[in-house]
Order: sequence, then structure tokens, then C-alpha cells
Amino acid sequence: MEKVKAKKHLGQHFLKDESIAKDIADTLNLEGYEDLLEIGPGMGVLTKYLLDKPVNTYVIEIDTESVTYLEENYAKLKDRIISKDFLRYDINETFEGKQFAIIGNFPYNISTQIVFRALEYRNQIPEFAGMFQKEVAQRICEKKGTKAYGILSVLVQAFYDAEYLFTVDETVFIPPPKVKSGVLRLRRKADYSLPCGEKLFFTVVKTAFQQRRKTMRNSLKTLNLSDSLREDPIFDLRPEQLDVAQFIELTQKIEADGI
Repeated sequence: MEKVKAKKHLGQHFLKDESIAKDIADTLNLEGYEDLLEIGPGMGVLTKYLLDKPVNTYVIEIDTESVTYLEENYAKLKDRIISKDFLRYDINETFEGKQFAIIGNFPYNISTQIVFRALEYRNQIPEFAGMFQKEVAQRICEKKGTKAYGILSVLVQAFYDAEYLFTVDETVFIPPPKVKSGVLRLRRKADYSLPCGEKLFFTVVKTAFQQRRKTMRNSLKTLNLSDSLREDPIFDLRPEQLDVAQFIELTQKIEADGI
């Protein structure tokens, strides 16, 4: 079969540099799981290196043309190609509650949605690695005090240690994107349970950053907090000035306030 044509509506940019594909595959430490899921394998430039690893490699691909190509060219993937949309697929139809890692050269137009979806399965995902648009990868790994630091940074780092690994140039893709790419690795924390209500934590973080230029006192107005709590010095800060631990502390204070 001829090579797959990249489809703009799927955000496809096929990596052509084998050494970079190998470097991405080698970011995994392969500890704590026996199964690995690659999202959006395309023509398998990364897949071939994953298949050499001592884990069971599965791929999930929404593009039927790519699925056909993989079936014809990667016999080792037999019965491990999931022809579904990762954002809508119940992954436990495949993994049945087991631990698994995620990796991929993620389509830039849905990459943040992939991260949020993976967070829903954080109890099963000890490791997550892959390539994003550079700015998104940096945002995920960013620390407090910068404009890039935001919802994605806090929610990911509440459960994972995030590390920006290396930058990838536009020229190594077909077709080349208009932006540089960045590869990151997330490793789940040994203790990733929050000492506060998770639903409220998510609400506090998202609500705060929706008005990131305001102080916490103003950005969290909609939560109807008591006047006494709103006098706490933490409410004098802007969202980007709080690290993950402080957001957890703030959530605990809001819980104690009776919300």
C-alpha cells in the first residue's frame, strides 16, 4: 500500500526523522506496567521502536487509511489496533482496569483534550510521554510565576512529575507544521491522592484561571465564600502566583469554610 496522505482535519503531521522517533520511544522507563498505548500512530514511525520494547504495544487510530496501512505493514500489531477515537473510547474495553502507559506524536488540535482525558484514567496511567506543540508542552511543565503557567500546569502536576525533554524542529514532519514541537514525560507521583476533594480542587483551579489577572479574592467570587475566609492573605495573590501545594491548601480552606 502507498503511504498515507496526511489529513488536515485530523491535524496529522507525520514524523519522518527515525532518530527522533527512537528518542521519543526511549523516554519511557517501562516500570509499573506491562501494556503501552500509542495514540495516533499514523504510519508507525514511532510504533516500530515501541514494538521492540518488553511491553505489549497497542495503538489507537481514528484514521481508517492509517489503520489499513498498519495492518498491512506491522504484523506484530495483530489484534492490538484499536480503530477508535481516544477522546470517546472507554479504554477499559481494552485494558480492563490494568496499568498502562500512554505515548504518541499527538495531533496538536486535540492534544490538551488528550491530556485531560488521560487525567481521568490517572489511577491506571503511571507514565505518559510524547510530542506536543512546543508551547503546550512547556505549559504543562511550567512552574508558577509565568504567563504560561495555568490550568493545565496545575492539574497535571497535582498528580504527575512533569519534565520537558527536548524541542523538535518543524522540518522533520510531512507536512511541516508552522510551529516547533516539544517532547515531555509525565511520571505519576508515588502518592497522587489529594488531601482535599478532587472535584472541588478542579473547580477552584479552573475558576481561578478563568480570570487570571485578578486576585483570587475576585476570581473566586462565584464560589460564594465567607467574608472571613476571603480575608486570608492567600486571596491577595493572583492564580499564577500559587503553586500546586498552595492550590491544595486553598481547596482545604474552602472545604473547611463549608462550601
